[in-house]
Amino acid sequence: MKLANKIKVAIDSPAAAGAGTQAKLISKYFNLFYLDTGKIYRLIANLKLTQPKKYGYTLIKDKIKKLSLKDLQNKKLLSDEVGTMASAIAKDKKIRKLVHAFQIKSAYYPPKKYNGSCLDGRDITYKIIPDADFKFFITANVKTRALRRYKELKGLNNKISLSDVQKSIKKRDKTDYNRKVSPLMKTKDSILINTTNLTKRSCFLKIKQIMNRKLKA
Repeated sequence: MKLANKIKVAIDSPAAAGAGTQAKLISKYFNLFYLDTGKIYRLIANLKLTQPKKYGYTLIKDKIKKLSLKDLQNKKLLSDEVGTMASAIAKDKKIRKLVHAFQIKSAYYPPKKYNGSCLDGRDITYKIIPDADFKFFITANVKTRALRRYKELKGLNNKISLSDVQKSIKKRDKTDYNRKVSPLMKTKDSILINTTNLTKRSCFLKIKQIMNRKLKA
């Protein structure tokens, strides 16, 4: 879909709410440059877990400088261990400053072939793209999110249990909502999308309708 003007879409959500899936569908339909910002923190978390002796701001800065979208597609980044570490790392102001610079560049200066950008994460609507054309807060109840993440992780770790995943989701929520630096929150101008009882397609159609209505106004 070709748009007359560049647009910016900002999405915030708790873990496993389906924001990443919807962001990809939106980006594909509207031809937007997509960035899963949470994966950047997961990438850094993986560095800390796999290269503890080399881990530090110099290594992180170098990794972000050379960061490509392929780096963020590593399936190892989906592990529960990496997710928990990423949530803790996201509290570090210095790391957030490095990551924010990359996110802002992606949001405001996407490659020319795209109609704009679409970023999802925890503080996108108010910290990274406060002037976004579209803001969404995508959520779902804990049980639903845990089941989704469990199915996603089952292929990576056969020993993982649904109970463990649910505990991890609750822990992530507590950290994300209560951290002092860029906490997860719904802004007044963000549209709430609860995916608990929605299929991927019905959720996408709902968001697409909202966006098309404004774009055609």
